[in-house]
Amino acid sequence: MTLTERLPPGTDDPDALVEAFTDWAFDERGLSLYPAQEEALLELVTGANVILSTPTGSGKSLVAIGAHAAALAAGRRTFYTAPIKALVSEKFFALIEVFGPEKVGMLTGDAAVNEGAPIICCTAEILANIALRSGRAADVGSVVMDEFHFYADPDRGWAWQVPLIELPQAQFLLMSATLGDVSFFRDDLTRRTGRETSVITSVQRPVPLVYQYVLTPLHETISELMQTNQAPVYVVHFTQQAAVERAQALMSVNVTSKEDKQAIAELIGSFRFTAGFGRTLSRLVRHGIGVHHAGMLPRYRRLVETLAQAGLLRVICGTDTLGVGINVPIRTVLFTALSKYDGQRTRPLKAREFHQIAGRAGRAGYDTIGTVVAEAPDHEVENARLLARAGDDVKKRRRIVRKQPPEGFVGWSQTSFERLQNAQPEPLTSHFVVTHAMLLNVIARPGDAFAAMRHLLEDNHEPRNRQRKHILRAIAIYRALLAAGVVEQLDEPDAEGRQVRLVGDLQLDFALNQPLSPFALAAFELLDRESPSYPMDVLSVVEATLDDPRQVLYAQENRARGEAVAAMKAEGIEYEQRMALLEDVSYPKPLEELLTAALETYRRGAPWVADARLSPKSVARDMFERSMTFVEYVGHYQLARSEGLVLRYLADTYRALRQTVPDEAKTEELIDVVEWLGELVRQVDSSLLDEWEALAAGAGTGEEPTPPSLDTGPARVTANARAFRVLVRNALFRRVELAALRRWDLLGELDAEAGWDARAWREALEPYWAEHADIGTGPDARGPQLIQITEEPERWLVRQVLDDPAGDRDWAVTAEIDLAASDEQGTPVVWVTDVAPLGGP
Repeated sequence: MTLTERLPPGTDDPDALVEAFTDWAFDERGLSLYPAQEEALLELVTGANVILSTPTGSGKSLVAIGAHAAALAAGRRTFYTAPIKALVSEKFFALIEVFGPEKVGMLTGDAAVNEGAPIICCTAEILANIALRSGRAADVGSVVMDEFHFYADPDRGWAWQVPLIELPQAQFLLMSATLGDVSFFRDDLTRRTGRETSVITSVQRPVPLVYQYVLTPLHETISELMQTNQAPVYVVHFTQQAAVERAQALMSVNVTSKEDKQAIAELIGSFRFTAGFGRTLSRLVRHGIGVHHAGMLPRYRRLVETLAQAGLLRVICGTDTLGVGINVPIRTVLFTALSKYDGQRTRPLKAREFHQIAGRAGRAGYDTIGTVVAEAPDHEVENARLLARAGDDVKKRRRIVRKQPPEGFVGWSQTSFERLQNAQPEPLTSHFVVTHAMLLNVIARPGDAFAAMRHLLEDNHEPRNRQRKHILRAIAIYRALLAAGVVEQLDEPDAEGRQVRLVGDLQLDFALNQPLSPFALAAFELLDRESPSYPMDVLSVVEATLDDPRQVLYAQENRARGEAVAAMKAEGIEYEQRMALLEDVSYPKPLEELLTAALETYRRGAPWVADARLSPKSVARDMFERSMTFVEYVGHYQLARSEGLVLRYLADTYRALRQTVPDEAKTEELIDVVEWLGELVRQVDSSLLDEWEALAAGAGTGEEPTPPSLDTGPARVTANARAFRVLVRNALFRRVELAALRRWDLLGELDAEAGWDARAWREALEPYWAEHADIGTGPDARGPQLIQITEEPERWLVRQVLDDPAGDRDWAVTAEIDLAASDEQGTPVVWVTDVAPLGGP
């Protein structure tokens, strides 16, 4: 029975609601409420705001369900917000199970599912934009903000603040394990909403923590924790590289039993691990060792979480990403350091960071106690070893030359570890911002936009000196909008009370996706549809509007500079001149000049894009033009630790192409590229696209959405014949490009299994090189007229003609495509059969 069915009909009587909820919790979940949960629930059903600051594992999610139930019983619409889409999706499915599919919807920048439902799960930015557009008129009766400490995030904190300012009609539940002093929020919420605000805190964890500071080497510490039944252990690193290297180092230790290894193999089943990091992860998890960091493919992270939830991973090495709301049972958290590099400098951990990670230790229902261990710095560990070796011999101890920390080392000690344990999280600081999107949203709202904006600017949480700067910026933005004719002032208020209004039909959802999408739409008109590069140019326009995948761009730039240095050395250019010339070498930026000039022109009529940054780059285009598979591309730029970021970027590019390019701008060649990109993403990790597309397709059908399961692979790659044909063309052209570069070694790696090793390729093409100086690799060379594909039931026969400078086109690479093997691997399996002149020798 769902909780919806248990709620007393036609009443919001607090006692009846509490009784119905506690009965449901016990009957359906086997849970009795903790005192803090019961207190929070009583406050919520009597109409108060609640700020819930209790440790991780103390059941805040159950309180959130109570808040939704109270709002549902009272006929109020409730919104649940989380900082990342994965948590929004997870909560969406969890609440469907509790309340039923017709009662729960989801809003993200990618999809809207059952958006009229009385309970909505969304990111904080979605709710912030709703608040800006509608204010107190918004159909928002209750707000549950999870992970509220994101209020202090410098880039995204504004989205946690705006609803507090603009939704005075709502009842709020703010939740986090690391809030610190919240007296400001208590008083502020009470003033704004007219409701009492109850602060419920508890330092008592359902599973108490014990703390240890150890002077043993890390591998010894881990071994001891496993031997003393303190696994699963989460070994916290602050770089992805360190996490993976530590996991690999543990392969020499037998961390799990034969029975568990068998259970792991059964749970993994037919899960597809791709080459590169996938093979590394496969070896690790089968050994009982997990890896978890933000650079991994989402399905790999889900696999690690699934195995951990099944109790099959004894050790997980990862970064602090596991501290963001993921429900994984961990008995011991082991800090390898108490300092981290934050992108600008190495600094000690903040109290909030420490408690957020340490709180993962010990989970209710799994453990009776949790352990938090901190490793001493390496030089302290070494000094302790030297002292232990000297024993009680005073002379030996005096002769010890103590190891010193490296220069610039930001260290820690047992004292600083103890201080972190007892420290309260730092106060949450405001990070309000004013943008063009904010003004446009408020202007679109019925009523007096000037009064609404004045309220937003003068009654936010910023100190007065920063408020003045925001006011000046808002005035400048408004004047730019007015001068551009985007908005106009009215002599008399209109029927909805507006004194200023938007001119024309402005796309108001641009702030939820890519702000420059309307610009991209205009930029397509500047491209030559007859040009062979048109599909790639459309792709470049879209890529220029997307956020930068920084690790990819760094890798591209480093490779370009390495190649430039090698070329300059070969030309005999001196060192100083080489260094000066390198300043101009960067990652590829197609259409940069054209798009920069176009944006300047576009901005005059659309000044709201001033907040957005145009960033020409080539990632999807680069991959297509190099005819590389995902695995080859990741390997080419040595991005194995960031392959998740690469794939998320490609998925964003695919979605942007689908959403932005109008039908009239599509050519057959461009459709091929879009289909290729979508299938490439699906075959690597279908969860990035299929989940959202399935949700969007199922919206309003009445069918219950299915939560994502352990990914055992997407649909057959050959099922999408159009995309597969492009993949096959790219696979053959990849061989043409390598042949043009005379990279026999790489050709051998591709085709040795088919009998075409480096030597075979070189010998086969020797007669070609005797006649011709090069092999063409331009747009004409990869055109459809030079490739012939014959489709048979179990195989495709392919002939790729070489583009020789004489134009004879009498040489070709012929191959068979094994369809069954291609479906198994998610990419074309090519068997080269010949490289020879057409018609034979």
